[in-house]
Amino acid sequence: MGSLGTFLRYPDDVYPLLKMKRAIEKAEKQIPPEPHWGFCYSMLHKVSRSFSLVIQQLGTDLRNAVCVFYLVLRALDTVEDDTSIPTDEKLPILIAFHRHIYDTDWHYSCGTKEYKVLMDQFHHVAAAFLELEKGYQEAIEEITKRMGAGMAKFICQEVETVDDYDEYCHYVAGLVGLGLSKLFLASGTEVLLPDWEQISNSMGLFLQKTNIIRDYLEDINEIPKSRMFWPRKIWGKYADKLEDLKYEENSTKAVHCLNEMVTNALTHIEDCLNYMAALRDPSIFRFCAIPQIMAIGTLALCYNNVQVFRGVVKLRRGLTAKVIDRTKTMADVYGAFYDFSCMLKSKVEKNDPNASMTLNRLDAVQKICRDTGVLNKRKSYISDKGQSYNVYIVMLVILLAIVFAYLRAN
Repeated sequence: MGSLGTFLRYPDDVYPLLKMKRAIEKAEKQIPPEPHWGFCYSMLHKVSRSFSLVIQQLGTDLRNAVCVFYLVLRALDTVEDDTSIPTDEKLPILIAFHRHIYDTDWHYSCGTKEYKVLMDQFHHVAAAFLELEKGYQEAIEEITKRMGAGMAKFICQEVETVDDYDEYCHYVAGLVGLGLSKLFLASGTEVLLPDWEQISNSMGLFLQKTNIIRDYLEDINEIPKSRMFWPRKIWGKYADKLEDLKYEENSTKAVHCLNEMVTNALTHIEDCLNYMAALRDPSIFRFCAIPQIMAIGTLALCYNNVQVFRGVVKLRRGLTAKVIDRTKTMADVYGAFYDFSCMLKSKVEKNDPNASMTLNRLDAVQKICRDTGVLNKRKSYISDKGQSYNVYIVMLVILLAIVFAYLRAN
């Protein structure tokens, strides 16, 4: 769950971590008895514990639809990501994937670990899909078809311009945002705003761009072939080849490139806030809001951080638990975006080539959050105020736990 040193440094993480641990255990015990649904929810726990936790609060029909939607797109993504599959074999699978979800006999062996299991036993996902209501099926089929075609396009085309980058992210994530909006509409719990397509797309792009930034090293080191999603229009200013950014001698230019990538991602925040503010159902709101807060937090960690080119950069587990525990209203969202934008702003250096653009975008985000007038109505996600007092409480709890364990043993 976490190290003692981390608990002592962030004692406020302890209670949310315990709550999250209990919630995960509860979710794992509530696996449906039917084999196909049991497989789907078990697989969901394996490929994304945090997502499987957030999805549990949705109503049963919508939860089942979102679970199947997620696994269908995970399977599609597994085909796209497997660089060992020859292009002439991969393209027809991507393009026809929306038809395979109706075929309980179809499977295709690729991927690794739990993703290979998902692909080998995809018939369970297809069986679950066929039990969904027609409105859910139509939304999932349409998005799967459009995404498969978009992925196929970029198998044969590199991400050169920023427009290419936005288009690729639209196919692999913006369409997820559109699909979820359609599922919410089909559930009867939400309505679509006039600009729903644009802001739904931005919800997906913000998450995808965060992942692409964070996963630079994993993608560039992919075997047998690197995966390159950063647009040449950006990285070409700083290096001759994208992989050069991972070498220590290029650290300064690498960080400047990273900062421009983060600055690009910030452009989607206003749309994301507008989307979340329009949601009516509390469970759907939390389902959408928690990943967005995780994204702005991750960007704040990645910005100006050379470790992105050396290893893994991600939010500590306790902060993730805190976000899941505290995110209930738009006041919490505005507060989180304000806090993390302040954190990011404190890392902007004057000599960065894009400093003024970064600061302008952060100022715009902070103004939106301040103008709501709700920033004083929530707890800070990153403030250390009161932490020193809580250290003593945690130490006392640990001491009592040790004494209690000793007494039981004797």
